[in-house]
Amino acid sequence: MSNVVPLLRPRPAPDAAARATASVVSDLVTIAEQLHDIGARAAALGRPRTEAERTVQMVLDAVTSIERALDTITDGGDYTPF
Repeated sequence: MSNVVPLLRPRPAPDAAARATASVVSDLVTIAEQLHDIGARAAALGRPRTEAERTVQMVLDAVTSIERALDTITDGGDYTPF
């Protein structure tokens, strides 16, 4: 009997990990597309110009963050899940 507790977790099967990564990538792409649409709709609300510009810029910043996350998770865009 050993008092040693293994600290390593078993790695998921490659297929399961690939499917999970593909699912996250798909969700991030969907969110980025939705944010683009939201930015266009926000610009057309008829709010004061500076307010509209700030709103659209913040939405575009969110899209940029998501695109960076996609670059990270796909190793620079070169990702083939299966």
